[in-house]
Parts: sequence; C-alpha cells; structure tokens
Amino acid sequence: SAGHIYLDGTDVTEINEKQIARFRRENLGFVFQDFNLLDTLTISENIALALTINKVPAGEIDGRVREMAGKLNITDILDKYPYQVSGGQKQRCACARAIINQPKLILADEPTGALDSHSSQMLLSTIQSINEDLGATILMVTHDAFSASYANRILFLRDGAIFTEIRKGGDSRRTFFEKILDVLTMMGGGMNDVR
Repeated sequence: SAGHIYLDGTDVTEINEKQIARFRRENLGFVFQDFNLLDTLTISENIALALTINKVPAGEIDGRVREMAGKLNITDILDKYPYQVSGGQKQRCACARAIINQPKLILADEPTGALDSHSSQMLLSTIQSINEDLGATILMVTHDAFSASYANRILFLRDGAIFTEIRKGGDSRRTFFEKILDVLTMMGGGMNDVR
C-alpha cells in the first residue's frame, strides 16, 4: 500500500529486533579505527566469530578463515593473540572478520587512523581489492586525503551538509589525490576535512 516500505516482502512497521539483527549480520560488515578485537581470542577465533554467530557449520569455519587470512596476508599470525601482533595485522584481522560473511556493504570508520603509513597503504590496498574482487560496496569515513584517494567517489561534507562530490573515473590515483586537495583548498580547509 502507498506510504509503506517493504523489505523482503515485510512491512517495515512490522520488522522486529531479530530481523534487524539478522539483516545486519548477513549484509553488513564493520571496520573500526580501534579494531574492536577480543583480546581473549586468537586472531583466528576473532575472524571465526562472525561465522559462528551466523551459524556456519563448524566443519566449514577453519577453511574459510584460512582462505580469508591468505587474502589478507595474515595466515602466519592466526594462532597469536591481538596483543602479540602489530597494529596493521590487527586491522587486517578486523577486515577479515568484517568480510568473512561476504557482506554487501562494509562500513569503515577511520580504518587507517591508528596505523603507520606502510600499514595504512597495505590496508587501503586490501579494502580496494575487497571492493574490486568481492564486489562489496565500501562506505569509508576519513579525514585523510591520501586514504580518500583510494575511493571511486567522494562526498565532501561541511557543517553537516554535502559541499560537493567528485568521482575518480579514469583518473590515476595520483591525479584523483590532486583533485581532492583542490577541493579542500576551495573549501578553505586542510587535509583534515575529507569524508
């Protein structure tokens, strides 16, 4: 009927908390600046947690964790605990956990904020390949122009509203980075104003 929105044939006004939680588990992945890993679990167990919550059969979990760890180059640390690995390795573990269920949308909040430049570049390349190879849409919030240059589309926000938008198109990442800096100059801000 007019005025109602339907999701999988269900009237939105009738969606309950279980349906929302299930939708979130099956369709969304999250990558946080501070990793949000559980210190009492190994890297492998942290990644597997998302599969366990989604009730993936136990026999499938180890293979899927190892496959994802291989893609993110963290196979050699699967038996270690978060306090035993570097910040870049922790963030790649967080990425693995976010994408292990092959979500349709990954939300990344300042994913490179706590990383050194080398780890940041590795993570951004990983996020870019997740988008290209796995077809996941990635929505990243960042204040860093370099991180933003890995995107295909950027919305610049000022005072809570969209200021402008640019798209990468066929530009190289270097050319796109220069366009980002031009917009920041036009906005009267610095490198800390990219979203």
